[in-house]
Amino acid sequence: MEKLQSLINTAKLLRAEGGCPWDAEQTHESLVQYLLEETYELIEAIEKGSRDEVLEELGDVLYQVLFHSDIASGGSLGEPFDLEDVAQYMENKMISRHPHVFGTEAEKEKFQADTGQDVAKNWDAHKKLEKPTRNSILDGVPQAMPALALANKVMGKAEKAGILEESETPAIPMENEDQLGKLLLAVVASARSAGLDPERALREATRELQTEIRATELDNDFDAGVVGLGD
Repeated sequence: MEKLQSLINTAKLLRAEGGCPWDAEQTHESLVQYLLEETYELIEAIEKGSRDEVLEELGDVLYQVLFHSDIASGGSLGEPFDLEDVAQYMENKMISRHPHVFGTEAEKEKFQADTGQDVAKNWDAHKKLEKPTRNSILDGVPQAMPALALANKVMGKAEKAGILEESETPAIPMENEDQLGKLLLAVVASARSAGLDPERALREATRELQTEIRATELDNDFDAGVVGLGD
């Protein structure tokens, strides 16, 4: 991992005295826009299937992690932590969520998983042990997600919890993502012609749906530990 350590050192030197003034001035907050931009560029590279572009954009996203970790090592968020701490936290998290791989013989038998679906089913129970204070299936859902991704996430959790019924027959029949994409474009075009903001409209509708879900949880004394609570 010599190259990774070299990159860590480079990031540290750029922010140190005598380094780059711009790097030294950055904060977690000021870097958010770049983290979003680099993430979207990586997604685009993956969708293109370009080896060179994925390599480049993975590097850009990695550098954002290094950048934030270096800032945090100075105590920007309270008790300092660095990339080693981030890696250790993530390793512990992955090990605890994969008892079918890393657990005792008893745990491997209890959480035996032959398919990805088996793993997903057990995943929620592992998360509940990590974050027992969450009391809603919506806790942990990032509200800053794009509206369409947020709506999909919220509805998926509500269906999984039995709060929303998963319809076997779609309200608008479609056979593939090509049809879906054209339908979504038509909705956006209609919104534009009417002078409406489709992103804001969907976000508001999803916000109202979340209010209804939380009310249902309260009315039914819902146990959020039964289903997924986010990451």
